[in-house]
Amino acid sequence: MKRRTALPVLRFSTQTLLLQLGVVALVVLLSGAVHAWLSYDRLGREAENQALTLARTVASDPSVRAEVQSISALPAAPPPAELLAGPLMAAAEGARTRTGALFVVITDETGIRLAHPDAERLGEKVSTDPSEALAGREVTTRNTGTLGPSAGAKVPVYAPGSTAVVGEVSVGYSTETISQSLARDIIPIAFTAAGALLAGVLASFLLRRRLQRLTLGLEPEEIGTLVHDQVAVLQGVDDGVIGVSADGRVSVFNAAAQRLLGVPDLAGTAWAAAPVPEQLKALTRADAAEGEAVELVAGGRVLVVSARKALHGREDLGWVVMLRDRTELQQLTRQLDAVGTMSAALRAQRHEFANQLHTIAGFMSIGQPQQAQDYLAKLAGTGPLAFPVDQAELLQDPYLQAFLGAKGVEADERGVSLRLGPESVVRGHVTEPQDVTTVLGNLIDNAVNAAVAGSAAERWVEVEVLDEPGINGGAGTLHIVVADSGDGLGAGMTAAEAEAVFAEGYTTSVRPARPGAGQGLGLALSRQLARRRGGDVRVLEAGSPGGPGAVFVATLPGTTEPGPTLPGPAQPGTPDLRTPELRTPDLLTPETRREDNDV
Repeated sequence: MKRRTALPVLRFSTQTLLLQLGVVALVVLLSGAVHAWLSYDRLGREAENQALTLARTVASDPSVRAEVQSISALPAAPPPAELLAGPLMAAAEGARTRTGALFVVITDETGIRLAHPDAERLGEKVSTDPSEALAGREVTTRNTGTLGPSAGAKVPVYAPGSTAVVGEVSVGYSTETISQSLARDIIPIAFTAAGALLAGVLASFLLRRRLQRLTLGLEPEEIGTLVHDQVAVLQGVDDGVIGVSADGRVSVFNAAAQRLLGVPDLAGTAWAAAPVPEQLKALTRADAAEGEAVELVAGGRVLVVSARKALHGREDLGWVVMLRDRTELQQLTRQLDAVGTMSAALRAQRHEFANQLHTIAGFMSIGQPQQAQDYLAKLAGTGPLAFPVDQAELLQDPYLQAFLGAKGVEADERGVSLRLGPESVVRGHVTEPQDVTTVLGNLIDNAVNAAVAGSAAERWVEVEVLDEPGINGGAGTLHIVVADSGDGLGAGMTAAEAEAVFAEGYTTSVRPARPGAGQGLGLALSRQLARRRGGDVRVLEAGSPGGPGAVFVATLPGTTEPGPTLPGPAQPGTPDLRTPELRTPDLLTPETRREDNDV
Protein backbone atom coordinates (compact mmCIF):
# COMPACT_ATOMS: atom_id res chain seq x y z
CA MET A 1 0.00 0.00 0.00
CA LYS A 2 1.39 3.38 -0.96
CA ARG A 3 1.75 5.87 1.80
CA ARG A 4 -0.26 8.98 1.11
CA THR A 5 2.02 11.97 0.97
CA ALA A 6 0.74 14.99 2.89
CA LEU A 7 0.40 18.12 0.83
CA PRO A 8 2.71 20.93 1.90
CA VAL A 9 0.96 23.60 3.92
CA LEU A 10 1.44 27.08 2.51
CA ARG A 11 2.68 29.75 4.89
CA PHE A 12 0.29 32.46 5.90
CA SER A 13 2.27 35.12 4.03
CA THR A 14 2.14 32.99 0.86
CA GLN A 15 -1.58 32.40 1.31
CA THR A 16 -2.08 36.12 1.80
CA LEU A 17 -0.07 36.85 -1.35
CA LEU A 18 -2.08 34.40 -3.46
CA LEU A 19 -5.33 35.73 -2.06
CA GLN A 20 -4.32 39.30 -2.83
CA LEU A 21 -3.28 38.34 -6.36
CA GLY A 22 -6.58 36.57 -6.90
CA VAL A 23 -8.55 39.54 -5.62
CA VAL A 24 -6.57 41.97 -7.78
CA ALA A 25 -7.00 39.80 -10.89
CA LEU A 26 -10.70 39.37 -10.24
CA VAL A 27 -11.19 43.10 -9.71
CA VAL A 28 -9.26 43.94 -12.88
CA LEU A 29 -11.17 41.39 -14.96
CA LEU A 30 -14.53 42.50 -13.61
CA SER A 31 -13.64 46.15 -14.12
CA GLY A 32 -12.48 45.45 -17.70
CA ALA A 33 -15.59 43.42 -18.50
CA VAL A 34 -17.91 46.08 -17.10
CA HIS A 35 -16.05 48.80 -18.98
CA ALA A 36 -16.21 46.79 -22.22
CA TRP A 37 -19.92 46.15 -21.78
CA LEU A 38 -20.61 49.81 -21.09
CA SER A 39 -18.58 50.78 -24.15
CA TYR A 40 -20.42 48.25 -26.30
CA ASP A 41 -23.76 49.52 -25.06
CA ARG A 42 -22.71 53.13 -25.70
CA LEU A 43 -21.63 52.33 -29.28
CA GLY A 44 -24.88 50.48 -29.85
CA ARG A 45 -26.92 53.48 -28.73
CA GLU A 46 -24.88 55.74 -30.95
CA ALA A 47 -25.55 53.40 -33.91
CA GLU A 48 -29.28 53.40 -33.14
CA ASN A 49 -29.36 57.21 -32.97
CA GLN A 50 -27.43 57.43 -36.26
CA ALA A 51 -29.81 54.94 -37.90
CA LEU A 52 -32.82 56.90 -36.59
CA THR A 53 -31.42 60.13 -38.03
CA LEU A 54 -30.80 58.54 -41.44
CA ALA A 55 -34.24 56.89 -41.47
CA ARG A 56 -35.91 60.21 -40.72
CA THR A 57 -33.96 61.87 -43.50
CA VAL A 58 -34.98 59.27 -46.08
CA ALA A 59 -38.60 59.12 -44.90
CA SER A 60 -38.97 62.90 -45.08
CA ASP A 61 -37.72 63.09 -48.70
CA PRO A 62 -40.73 64.41 -50.81
CA SER A 63 -39.85 62.21 -53.74
CA VAL A 64 -39.71 59.13 -51.57
CA ARG A 65 -43.04 59.98 -49.95
CA ALA A 66 -44.69 60.54 -53.30
CA GLU A 67 -43.25 57.36 -54.85
CA VAL A 68 -44.28 55.23 -51.86
CA GLN A 69 -47.80 56.70 -51.96
CA SER A 70 -48.16 55.96 -55.65
CA ILE A 71 -46.98 52.35 -55.25
CA SER A 72 -49.20 51.83 -52.20
CA ALA A 73 -52.22 52.92 -54.28
CA LEU A 74 -51.61 50.08 -56.77
CA PRO A 75 -53.43 46.79 -56.21
CA ALA A 76 -50.05 44.94 -56.16
CA ALA A 77 -46.42 45.83 -55.87
CA PRO A 78 -44.46 46.29 -59.14
CA PRO A 79 -42.19 43.40 -60.16
CA PRO A 80 -38.63 43.27 -58.68
CA ALA A 81 -37.00 44.29 -61.95
CA GLU A 82 -39.08 47.46 -62.07
CA LEU A 83 -38.38 48.21 -58.39
CA LEU A 84 -34.67 47.64 -58.91
CA ALA A 85 -34.61 50.31 -61.58
CA GLY A 86 -37.03 52.65 -59.79
CA PRO A 87 -36.31 55.90 -57.90
CA LEU A 88 -36.82 54.36 -54.42
CA MET A 89 -34.00 51.90 -54.95
CA ALA A 90 -31.74 54.67 -56.12
CA ALA A 91 -32.56 56.89 -53.13
CA ALA A 92 -32.06 54.04 -50.60
CA GLU A 93 -28.79 52.82 -52.05
CA GLY A 94 -27.47 56.34 -52.33
CA ALA A 95 -28.15 56.99 -48.63
CA ARG A 96 -26.62 53.63 -47.63
CA THR A 97 -23.50 54.20 -49.65
CA ARG A 98 -22.96 57.70 -48.29
CA THR A 99 -23.40 56.72 -44.62
CA GLY A 100 -21.91 53.21 -44.58
CA ALA A 101 -25.12 51.68 -43.23
CA LEU A 102 -25.70 47.95 -43.45
CA PHE A 103 -29.04 48.44 -45.13
CA VAL A 104 -31.67 51.06 -46.02
CA VAL A 105 -35.05 49.39 -46.66
CA ILE A 106 -38.27 51.07 -47.84
CA THR A 107 -41.63 49.26 -47.61
CA ASP A 108 -45.25 50.03 -48.40
CA GLU A 109 -48.09 50.01 -45.89
CA THR A 110 -48.15 46.17 -45.89
CA GLY A 111 -44.43 45.67 -45.26
CA ILE A 112 -43.46 44.69 -48.82
CA ARG A 113 -39.90 45.68 -49.64
CA LEU A 114 -39.75 48.43 -52.26
CA ALA A 115 -35.99 49.04 -51.80
CA HIS A 116 -33.39 46.64 -50.39
CA PRO A 117 -29.61 46.13 -50.81
CA ASP A 118 -30.23 42.55 -51.97
CA ALA A 119 -32.15 42.69 -55.25
CA GLU A 120 -33.47 39.20 -54.74
CA ARG A 121 -35.37 40.37 -51.64
CA LEU A 122 -37.35 43.03 -53.51
CA GLY A 123 -41.12 42.44 -53.49
CA GLU A 124 -40.89 40.23 -50.38
CA LYS A 125 -42.15 41.02 -46.94
CA VAL A 126 -39.61 42.24 -44.42
CA SER A 127 -38.22 39.69 -41.96
CA THR A 128 -38.77 41.89 -38.89
CA ASP A 129 -42.08 43.19 -37.61
CA PRO A 130 -42.89 46.63 -39.15
CA SER A 131 -46.17 47.10 -37.30
CA GLU A 132 -45.00 49.82 -34.87
CA ALA A 133 -43.55 51.98 -37.63
CA LEU A 134 -46.63 51.42 -39.81
CA ALA A 135 -48.68 52.46 -36.81
CA GLY A 136 -46.93 55.85 -36.90
CA ARG A 137 -44.29 55.31 -34.18
CA GLU A 138 -40.54 55.63 -34.53
CA VAL A 139 -38.62 52.77 -32.95
CA THR A 140 -34.98 51.70 -32.52
CA THR A 141 -34.17 48.04 -32.68
CA ARG A 142 -31.38 45.52 -32.23
CA ASN A 143 -32.15 42.32 -34.02
CA THR A 144 -30.94 39.90 -36.63
CA GLY A 145 -32.35 40.13 -40.15
CA THR A 146 -31.47 38.65 -43.52
CA LEU A 147 -28.27 40.68 -43.60
CA GLY A 148 -27.15 39.70 -40.09
CA PRO A 149 -27.29 41.33 -36.65
CA SER A 150 -27.75 45.04 -36.64
CA ALA A 151 -28.69 48.07 -34.59
CA GLY A 152 -31.21 50.18 -36.43
CA ALA A 153 -34.35 52.27 -36.50
CA LYS A 154 -37.78 52.26 -38.20
CA VAL A 155 -39.57 55.45 -39.17
CA PRO A 156 -43.08 55.75 -40.80
CA VAL A 157 -43.44 57.30 -44.28
CA TYR A 158 -46.34 59.73 -44.56
CA ALA A 159 -48.24 60.60 -47.73
CA PRO A 160 -47.44 64.09 -49.08
CA GLY A 161 -49.51 66.73 -47.34
CA SER A 162 -51.16 64.11 -45.11
CA THR A 163 -50.64 62.20 -41.85
CA ALA A 164 -51.61 58.92 -43.44
CA VAL A 165 -48.86 56.28 -43.15
CA VAL A 166 -48.15 54.77 -46.59
CA GLY A 167 -44.98 52.85 -45.68
CA GLU A 168 -41.87 52.81 -43.50
CA VAL A 169 -38.09 53.23 -43.75
CA SER A 170 -35.82 50.79 -41.91
CA VAL A 171 -32.12 51.61 -41.47
CA GLY A 172 -29.54 49.39 -39.77
CA TYR A 173 -25.84 49.39 -38.91
CA SER A 174 -23.98 46.12 -38.51
CA THR A 175 -22.98 45.17 -34.93
CA GLU A 176 -19.72 43.92 -36.40
CA THR A 177 -18.88 47.53 -37.09
CA ILE A 178 -19.67 48.28 -33.45
CA SER A 179 -17.37 45.45 -32.39
CA GLN A 180 -14.59 46.86 -34.56
CA SER A 181 -15.02 50.25 -32.89
CA LEU A 182 -15.03 48.54 -29.51
CA ALA A 183 -11.84 46.68 -30.42
CA ARG A 184 -10.16 50.00 -31.10
CA ASP A 185 -11.39 51.33 -27.76
CA ILE A 186 -10.52 48.16 -25.85
CA ILE A 187 -6.76 48.59 -26.38
CA PRO A 188 -6.36 51.38 -23.78
CA ILE A 189 -8.72 49.40 -21.52
CA ALA A 190 -6.43 46.38 -21.78
CA PHE A 191 -3.34 48.45 -21.07
CA THR A 192 -5.06 50.02 -18.07
CA ALA A 193 -6.11 46.58 -16.76
CA ALA A 194 -2.61 45.20 -17.26
CA GLY A 195 -1.09 48.17 -15.44
CA ALA A 196 -3.54 47.78 -12.58
CA LEU A 197 -2.78 44.06 -12.36
CA LEU A 198 0.96 44.73 -12.35
CA ALA A 199 0.58 47.39 -9.66
CA GLY A 200 -1.56 45.00 -7.61
CA VAL A 201 1.03 42.23 -7.89
CA LEU A 202 3.83 44.60 -6.87
CA ALA A 203 1.82 45.94 -3.94
CA SER A 204 1.02 42.37 -2.86
CA PHE A 205 4.70 41.43 -2.82
CA LEU A 206 5.60 44.53 -0.84
CA LEU A 207 2.78 43.87 1.60
CA ARG A 208 3.96 40.28 1.98
CA ARG A 209 7.49 41.40 2.82
CA ARG A 210 6.20 43.96 5.32
CA LEU A 211 3.93 41.35 6.90
CA GLN A 212 6.86 38.96 7.27
CA ARG A 213 8.99 41.71 8.79
CA LEU A 214 6.28 42.77 11.25
CA THR A 215 5.45 39.21 12.33
CA LEU A 216 9.12 38.14 12.39
CA GLY A 217 8.23 35.35 10.00
CA LEU A 218 5.75 33.79 12.45
CA GLU A 219 2.46 32.22 11.46
CA PRO A 220 -0.84 33.51 12.98
CA GLU A 221 -1.16 30.34 15.07
CA GLU A 222 2.34 30.87 16.41
CA ILE A 223 1.58 34.52 17.17
CA GLY A 224 -1.59 33.53 19.02
CA THR A 225 0.30 30.91 21.02
CA LEU A 226 3.02 33.44 21.88
CA VAL A 227 0.44 35.95 23.09
CA HIS A 228 -1.22 33.37 25.34
CA ASP A 229 2.16 32.21 26.66
CA GLN A 230 3.27 35.81 27.23
CA VAL A 231 0.16 36.64 29.22
CA ALA A 232 0.45 33.43 31.25
CA VAL A 233 4.13 33.98 32.02
CA LEU A 234 4.06 37.73 32.67
CA GLN A 235 1.00 37.56 34.91
CA GLY A 236 2.03 34.35 36.63
CA VAL A 237 5.49 35.29 37.89
CA ASP A 238 6.23 37.19 41.08
CA ASP A 239 9.04 39.17 39.45
CA GLY A 240 8.23 42.48 37.82
CA VAL A 241 8.84 42.64 34.08
CA ILE A 242 9.03 45.90 32.12
CA GLY A 243 9.52 45.88 28.36
CA VAL A 244 10.80 49.04 26.68
CA SER A 245 10.57 49.02 22.88
CA ALA A 246 13.29 50.33 20.58
CA ASP A 247 11.35 53.58 20.05
CA GLY A 248 11.36 54.33 23.78
CA ARG A 249 7.83 53.34 24.73
CA VAL A 250 6.70 50.92 27.45
CA SER A 251 5.44 47.80 25.69
CA VAL A 252 5.11 45.42 28.69
CA PHE A 253 4.27 46.27 32.28
CA ASN A 254 3.03 43.23 34.15
CA ALA A 255 0.97 43.13 37.34
CA ALA A 256 3.99 42.33 39.52
CA ALA A 257 5.77 45.48 38.28
CA GLN A 258 2.68 47.55 39.09
CA ARG A 259 2.56 46.06 42.59
CA LEU A 260 6.28 46.46 43.31
CA LEU A 261 6.52 50.04 42.02
CA GLY A 262 3.09 51.12 43.26
CA VAL A 263 2.04 52.62 39.92
CA PRO A 264 -0.74 51.76 37.42
CA ASP A 265 -0.17 50.03 34.10
CA LEU A 266 2.22 52.19 32.06
CA ALA A 267 2.01 50.20 28.81
CA GLY A 268 1.98 52.60 25.84
CA THR A 269 3.52 55.55 27.67
CA ALA A 270 6.91 57.08 26.92
CA TRP A 271 9.64 55.47 29.05
CA ALA A 272 11.43 58.79 29.55
CA ALA A 273 8.28 60.32 31.08
CA ALA A 274 7.19 57.24 33.07
CA PRO A 275 6.69 57.87 36.83
CA VAL A 276 9.36 55.36 37.93
CA PRO A 277 12.65 55.88 39.80
CA GLU A 278 15.46 57.40 37.76
CA GLN A 279 17.69 54.40 38.57
CA LEU A 280 15.41 52.26 36.39
CA LYS A 281 15.70 54.63 33.44
CA ALA A 282 19.46 54.85 33.88
CA LEU A 283 19.74 51.08 33.35
CA THR A 284 18.34 51.38 29.80
CA ARG A 285 20.67 54.10 28.59
CA ALA A 286 23.22 53.39 25.90
CA ASP A 287 26.18 53.75 28.28
CA ALA A 288 24.67 51.48 30.96
CA ALA A 289 26.35 48.17 31.83
CA GLU A 290 24.06 45.42 30.59
CA GLY A 291 22.95 42.89 33.22
CA GLU A 292 24.30 44.88 36.19
CA ALA A 293 21.99 44.53 39.19
CA VAL A 294 21.31 47.52 41.43
CA GLU A 295 19.26 47.95 44.58
CA LEU A 296 16.69 50.67 45.05
CA VAL A 297 13.77 51.50 47.30
CA ALA A 298 10.37 51.97 45.65
CA GLY A 299 6.87 51.65 47.00
CA GLY A 300 8.19 50.81 50.47
CA ARG A 301 10.16 47.82 49.14
CA VAL A 302 13.79 47.01 48.51
CA LEU A 303 14.09 45.95 44.87
CA VAL A 304 16.94 44.35 42.97
CA VAL A 305 16.76 45.61 39.39
CA SER A 306 18.60 44.52 36.24
CA ALA A 307 18.17 45.28 32.54
CA ARG A 308 19.17 43.42 29.40
CA LYS A 309 19.09 44.26 25.71
CA ALA A 310 16.52 42.32 23.69
CA LEU A 311 17.64 41.26 20.21
CA HIS A 312 16.01 39.12 17.52
CA GLY A 313 18.78 38.26 15.10
CA ARG A 314 20.25 41.66 14.35
CA GLU A 315 17.04 43.56 15.07
CA ASP A 316 16.98 45.72 18.19
CA LEU A 317 13.78 45.05 20.13
CA GLY A 318 14.54 47.35 23.09
CA TRP A 319 15.16 46.54 26.76
CA VAL A 320 13.77 44.10 29.32
CA VAL A 321 13.90 45.31 32.94
CA MET A 322 13.52 42.73 35.73
CA LEU A 323 12.37 43.67 39.25
CA ARG A 324 12.88 41.31 42.20
CA ASP A 325 11.51 42.00 45.67
CA ARG A 326 14.20 41.70 48.32
CA THR A 327 12.15 43.13 51.18
CA GLU A 328 10.89 39.77 52.40
CA LEU A 329 14.39 38.33 52.07
CA GLN A 330 15.80 41.11 54.23
CA GLN A 331 13.05 40.63 56.81
CA LEU A 332 13.66 36.90 56.82
CA THR A 333 17.41 37.49 57.16
CA ARG A 334 16.81 39.81 60.10
CA GLN A 335 14.52 37.26 61.74
CA LEU A 336 17.08 34.51 61.15
CA ASP A 337 19.76 36.72 62.69
CA ALA A 338 17.56 37.18 65.74
CA VAL A 339 16.87 33.45 65.99
CA GLY A 340 20.56 32.70 65.56
CA THR A 341 21.47 35.18 68.26
CA MET A 342 18.90 33.69 70.65
CA SER A 343 20.16 30.21 69.81
CA ALA A 344 23.72 31.27 70.58
CA ALA A 345 22.55 32.73 73.88
CA LEU A 346 20.76 29.52 74.74
CA ARG A 347 23.82 27.46 73.87
CA ALA A 348 25.99 29.70 76.03
CA GLN A 349 23.53 29.40 78.92
CA ARG A 350 23.33 25.65 78.45
CA HIS A 351 27.12 25.41 78.41
CA GLU A 352 27.42 27.54 81.56
CA PHE A 353 24.74 25.50 83.33
CA ALA A 354 26.54 22.27 82.40
CA ASN A 355 29.81 23.67 83.79
CA GLN A 356 28.05 24.57 87.04
CA LEU A 357 26.62 21.06 87.32
CA HIS A 358 30.05 19.59 86.71
CA THR A 359 31.49 21.78 89.44
CA ILE A 360 28.83 20.65 91.92
CA ALA A 361 29.37 17.04 90.92
CA GLY A 362 33.11 17.48 91.52
CA PHE A 363 32.54 18.84 95.04
CA MET A 364 30.30 15.90 95.85
CA SER A 365 32.74 13.37 94.41
CA ILE A 366 35.59 14.60 96.65
CA GLY A 367 33.42 14.69 99.73
CA GLN A 368 32.95 18.44 100.09
CA PRO A 369 29.17 18.88 100.49
CA GLN A 370 29.57 22.15 102.36
CA GLN A 371 31.51 23.74 99.49
CA ALA A 372 28.87 22.43 97.08
CA GLN A 373 26.18 24.04 99.24
CA ASP A 374 28.05 27.34 99.33
CA TYR A 375 28.52 27.23 95.56
CA LEU A 376 24.77 26.69 95.02
CA ALA A 377 23.99 29.62 97.32
CA LYS A 378 26.32 31.82 95.27
CA LEU A 379 24.63 30.71 92.03
CA ALA A 380 21.21 31.51 93.49
CA GLY A 381 22.41 35.02 94.23
CA THR A 382 23.88 35.75 90.80
CA GLY A 383 21.10 34.16 88.72
CA PRO A 384 21.37 32.53 85.29
CA LEU A 385 22.74 33.99 82.06
CA ALA A 386 20.48 36.78 80.71
CA PHE A 387 20.10 38.88 77.60
CA PRO A 388 22.35 41.95 77.83
CA VAL A 389 19.48 44.46 77.55
CA ASP A 390 18.94 46.67 80.54
CA GLN A 391 15.34 47.23 81.75
CA ALA A 392 13.82 44.82 79.23
CA GLU A 393 10.98 44.31 81.70
CA LEU A 394 9.52 47.67 80.61
CA LEU A 395 8.23 46.04 77.44
CA GLN A 396 5.06 43.99 77.79
CA ASP A 397 5.06 42.80 74.18
CA PRO A 398 6.91 39.46 73.86
CA TYR A 399 7.84 40.18 70.26
CA LEU A 400 9.69 43.35 71.19
CA GLN A 401 11.33 41.55 74.13
CA ALA A 402 12.64 38.76 71.94
CA PHE A 403 13.75 41.07 69.13
CA LEU A 404 15.51 43.59 71.37
CA GLY A 405 17.04 40.73 73.36
CA ALA A 406 18.49 39.25 70.17
CA LYS A 407 19.75 42.66 69.09
CA GLY A 408 21.29 43.10 72.55
CA VAL A 409 23.24 39.86 72.24
CA GLU A 410 24.41 40.87 68.75
CA ALA A 411 25.46 44.31 69.99
CA ASP A 412 27.20 42.80 73.02
CA GLU A 413 29.27 40.60 70.71
CA ARG A 414 30.54 43.79 69.04
CA GLY A 415 31.30 45.45 72.36
CA VAL A 416 28.22 47.69 72.47
CA SER A 417 25.77 47.84 75.35
CA LEU A 418 22.12 47.96 74.28
CA ARG A 419 19.75 49.41 76.85
CA LEU A 420 16.20 50.65 77.12
CA GLY A 421 15.62 54.26 78.11
CA PRO A 422 13.82 55.04 81.35
CA GLU A 423 10.83 56.48 79.50
CA SER A 424 10.17 53.20 77.67
CA VAL A 425 6.86 51.51 78.32
CA VAL A 426 4.78 49.32 76.03
CA ARG A 427 1.50 48.02 77.43
CA GLY A 428 0.01 46.75 74.17
CA HIS A 429 0.99 44.16 71.61
CA VAL A 430 2.62 44.75 68.24
CA THR A 431 0.23 43.95 65.36
CA GLU A 432 2.58 44.77 62.46
CA PRO A 433 5.81 43.01 63.40
CA GLN A 434 7.34 43.18 59.93
CA ASP A 435 7.15 46.97 59.65
CA VAL A 436 8.22 47.44 63.27
CA THR A 437 11.14 45.04 62.81
CA THR A 438 12.26 46.77 59.62
CA VAL A 439 12.25 50.27 61.12
CA LEU A 440 13.54 49.37 64.61
CA GLY A 441 16.12 46.91 63.27
CA ASN A 442 17.56 49.39 60.78
CA LEU A 443 17.80 52.13 63.38
CA ILE A 444 19.50 49.83 65.92
CA ASP A 445 21.90 48.38 63.33
CA ASN A 446 22.91 51.88 62.23
CA ALA A 447 23.33 52.97 65.85
CA VAL A 448 25.48 49.92 66.71
CA ASN A 449 27.68 50.58 63.66
CA ALA A 450 28.02 54.22 64.66
CA ALA A 451 28.91 53.26 68.26
CA VAL A 452 31.55 50.79 67.09
CA ALA A 453 33.05 53.37 64.74
CA GLY A 454 32.85 56.16 67.34
CA SER A 455 35.68 57.52 69.45
CA ALA A 456 33.87 57.33 72.82
CA ALA A 457 35.40 54.99 75.42
CA GLU A 458 32.01 53.60 76.45
CA ARG A 459 30.01 52.22 73.55
CA TRP A 460 26.28 52.11 74.02
CA VAL A 461 22.95 52.30 72.17
CA GLU A 462 19.85 53.49 73.97
CA VAL A 463 16.37 52.69 72.70
CA GLU A 464 13.17 54.21 73.98
CA VAL A 465 9.91 52.61 72.90
CA LEU A 466 6.52 54.05 73.83
CA ASP A 467 3.10 53.00 72.63
CA GLU A 468 0.26 55.47 72.34
CA PRO A 469 -3.23 53.90 72.55
CA GLY A 470 -5.61 54.48 69.70
CA ILE A 471 -8.88 56.40 69.90
CA ASN A 472 -11.80 54.32 71.23
CA GLY A 473 -9.66 51.24 71.54
CA GLY A 474 -8.41 51.36 67.97
CA ALA A 475 -4.93 50.65 66.65
CA GLY A 476 -2.27 52.54 68.52
CA THR A 477 0.94 54.30 67.55
CA LEU A 478 4.44 53.12 68.39
CA HIS A 479 7.06 55.82 69.06
CA ILE A 480 10.74 54.82 68.81
CA VAL A 481 13.79 56.88 69.77
CA VAL A 482 17.29 55.48 69.12
CA ALA A 483 20.49 57.19 70.31
CA ASP A 484 24.11 56.03 70.33
CA SER A 485 27.55 56.95 71.58
CA GLY A 486 29.05 57.47 68.12
CA ASP A 487 30.48 60.61 66.62
CA GLY A 488 27.15 61.74 65.11
CA LEU A 489 26.28 62.82 61.59
CA GLY A 490 28.32 66.01 61.70
CA ALA A 491 28.48 69.11 63.84
CA GLY A 492 26.26 71.98 62.75
CA MET A 493 24.34 69.90 60.24
CA THR A 494 21.43 71.80 58.67
CA ALA A 495 17.93 70.40 58.20
CA ALA A 496 18.55 69.88 54.47
CA GLU A 497 21.77 67.97 55.22
CA ALA A 498 19.92 65.89 57.79
CA GLU A 499 17.37 64.94 55.15
CA ALA A 500 20.18 63.70 52.89
CA VAL A 501 20.78 60.68 55.15
CA PHE A 502 17.43 59.28 54.00
CA ALA A 503 18.42 59.31 50.33
CA GLU A 504 19.03 55.96 48.66
CA GLY A 505 22.68 55.03 48.65
CA TYR A 506 23.69 57.35 51.52
CA THR A 507 25.96 55.52 53.95
CA THR A 508 28.80 56.23 56.35
CA SER A 509 29.82 52.57 56.68
CA VAL A 510 33.17 51.55 55.27
CA ARG A 511 32.03 47.94 54.87
CA PRO A 512 28.74 46.12 55.47
CA ALA A 513 28.12 44.69 58.90
CA ARG A 514 27.08 41.39 57.33
CA PRO A 515 28.36 39.89 54.04
CA GLY A 516 25.91 40.60 51.25
CA ALA A 517 24.10 43.36 53.13
CA GLY A 518 22.99 46.34 51.09
CA GLN A 519 24.36 49.79 51.76
CA GLY A 520 22.40 53.02 51.96
CA LEU A 521 18.90 51.47 51.83
CA GLY A 522 17.88 50.99 55.46
CA LEU A 523 16.94 54.56 56.34
CA ALA A 524 15.24 55.17 52.99
CA LEU A 525 13.19 52.00 53.37
CA SER A 526 12.34 52.79 57.00
CA ARG A 527 11.08 56.27 56.12
CA GLN A 528 8.97 54.97 53.22
CA LEU A 529 7.40 52.31 55.43
CA ALA A 530 6.66 54.83 58.17
CA ARG A 531 5.21 57.43 55.80
CA ARG A 532 3.10 54.81 54.09
CA ARG A 533 1.45 54.21 57.47
CA GLY A 534 1.05 57.95 58.06
CA GLY A 535 4.11 58.30 60.31
CA ASP A 536 7.69 59.37 59.70
CA VAL A 537 11.36 58.75 60.50
CA ARG A 538 13.53 61.82 61.09
CA VAL A 539 16.74 63.03 62.70
CA LEU A 540 16.07 64.51 66.12
CA GLU A 541 19.72 65.45 66.87
CA ALA A 542 22.73 65.22 64.56
CA GLY A 543 25.19 64.52 67.40
CA SER A 544 28.77 65.69 67.75
CA PRO A 545 32.27 64.20 67.48
CA GLY A 546 33.26 62.30 70.62
CA GLY A 547 29.63 61.63 71.47
CA PRO A 548 26.85 61.49 72.11
CA GLY A 549 25.89 60.53 68.59
CA ALA A 550 22.84 61.07 66.43
CA VAL A 551 19.30 60.61 67.70
CA PHE A 552 16.63 59.24 65.38
CA VAL A 553 12.92 59.23 66.12
CA ALA A 554 10.31 57.08 64.34
CA THR A 555 6.52 57.19 64.50
CA LEU A 556 4.56 54.12 63.36
CA PRO A 557 0.77 54.58 63.53
CA GLY A 558 -1.51 51.56 63.51
CA THR A 559 1.10 49.05 64.70
CA THR A 560 -0.12 48.22 68.25
CA GLU A 561 -3.28 47.17 69.98
CA PRO A 562 -4.22 47.06 73.70
CA GLY A 563 -3.18 43.85 75.45
CA PRO A 564 -4.24 42.09 78.67
CA THR A 565 -2.48 42.89 81.93
CA LEU A 566 0.17 40.26 82.64
CA PRO A 567 0.97 38.80 86.11
CA GLY A 568 2.97 40.88 88.54
CA PRO A 569 6.71 40.76 89.05
CA ALA A 570 8.36 37.55 90.17
CA GLN A 571 10.03 39.23 93.19
CA PRO A 572 8.62 42.01 95.35
CA GLY A 573 9.75 45.44 94.34
CA THR A 574 10.92 44.40 90.87
CA PRO A 575 8.72 45.39 87.88
CA ASP A 576 8.29 42.41 85.53
CA LEU A 577 5.74 42.82 82.75
CA ARG A 578 6.98 39.96 80.57
CA THR A 579 5.26 36.69 79.79
CA PRO A 580 6.68 33.68 81.66
CA GLU A 581 7.72 32.03 78.41
CA LEU A 582 9.94 34.88 77.22
CA ARG A 583 11.47 36.28 80.42
CA THR A 584 15.04 37.01 79.47
CA PRO A 585 16.71 36.28 82.85
CA ASP A 586 15.74 32.62 82.66
CA LEU A 587 15.36 31.03 79.23
CA LEU A 588 15.76 27.41 80.36
CA THR A 589 12.79 25.22 81.23
CA PRO A 590 12.99 22.37 83.79
CA GLU A 591 13.14 19.90 80.92
CA THR A 592 16.19 21.68 79.49
CA ARG A 593 17.86 21.55 82.90
CA ARG A 594 17.27 17.83 83.09
CA GLU A 595 18.81 17.42 79.63
CA ASP A 596 21.87 19.44 80.70
CA ASN A 597 22.18 17.28 83.77
CA ASP A 598 22.78 14.35 81.48
CA VAL A 599 25.64 16.07 79.59
